[in-house]
Amino acid sequence: MIDKKLFFYVTFLLSFSVVISYSLSVYAIDYYGYDEYHFFIRQFIAVCVGILIMWILSQIPANKLITQFGFFILFISIALLVIMQFLPESWASSAGGAKRWIRLPGFSLAPSEFFKIGFIVFLAWSFSRRFVGKEQNSVFSEFITLLPYIIFFSFIVFFIAVMQNDLGQVILMAIILGIMLLFAGGSFKLVGSLFLLILSLAVFAIVTSAHRIHRIKTWWGGVQDMVLSIFPESIAQNMRIENTPEPYQIYYSIAAINNGGFFGLGFGNGVIKLGFLSEVHTDIVLAGLSEELGLLGIGIFIIFFVLILHRILKIANRTNSNVYALFCIGICVMLGFSFLINAFGIVGIIPIKGIAVPFLSYGGSAILATCITIGMVLSISKSIK
Repeated sequence: MIDKKLFFYVTFLLSFSVVISYSLSVYAIDYYGYDEYHFFIRQFIAVCVGILIMWILSQIPANKLITQFGFFILFISIALLVIMQFLPESWASSAGGAKRWIRLPGFSLAPSEFFKIGFIVFLAWSFSRRFVGKEQNSVFSEFITLLPYIIFFSFIVFFIAVMQNDLGQVILMAIILGIMLLFAGGSFKLVGSLFLLILSLAVFAIVTSAHRIHRIKTWWGGVQDMVLSIFPESIAQNMRIENTPEPYQIYYSIAAINNGGFFGLGFGNGVIKLGFLSEVHTDIVLAGLSEELGLLGIGIFIIFFVLILHRILKIANRTNSNVYALFCIGICVMLGFSFLINAFGIVGIIPIKGIAVPFLSYGGSAILATCITIGMVLSISKSIK
């Protein structure tokens, strides 16, 4: 039987995102000269289509859906990631000088959102054959087994972190890779070595990019006083950077959270959306939600979000298929860390990475990709007791 609770929890949050997109898109509507209901209608259509896709996929047997459909998504998204870089500007939308979306009639498609689904399917299918139940003699032999995945991950780094200038998505997929590897039977030494390798690549990607260095300086400028207060003054002075860029995103995000308090200012009464931060309904949606609905509203969202993760892990625990279990774990990690990376960013713990909040952020590609993943998990739920 399909996990009806999971379907209900996801549908509730998706429906909530439609209402939020209407309230928080005030400045974007005025700036671009759109109709008052522009973002509301687009999000409503995306959510309706997403829920329909989620229900349709849940009816398909998992043995036909997970690998066949999953690899289809993988190959198509890889092809789109490559092709997109050669499309003219009229066909591909850019952000920060990098092409990230393919323009379609009335819709912009972000291939990286769908690539994550195929990436998790590939890891679940392959790890279940190469690592689950396999004895490895040493970390070196494990590393040799992992080498093809490292080469494949290098492809991800090039086309997403380099060509699309989107290091946040690569970091998220690195976390997915590491945790899925642990659950597949990889040793902590292997995962630790892999983490150090990826960390080295991330540092290299940061120091070779003026844009990323500026973002790090902006983040450090906002948190250095708090962090350095725990160090002796002699050490703090050496770590302090003067004249850092103004961390306006973090500043106004935290201000919005403080303004909201526990109960919030009321739906539609937020201030942050009035030009202090542009497009609050996308990546900064948690700050806008905190201001209008307060910690109470955020708490309700977190409760439903945790319930969704719990249902997915429960399905992973009860299935007899290693592929299905690893796939559900990968989806749970993707959703959970997407939320954490976004939440940590708006409160200044880490630099803001531009990763959407699952189920809440405005964006057709993110909504549809998320609905596809949940539909696949629901399909797996039919095969268990």
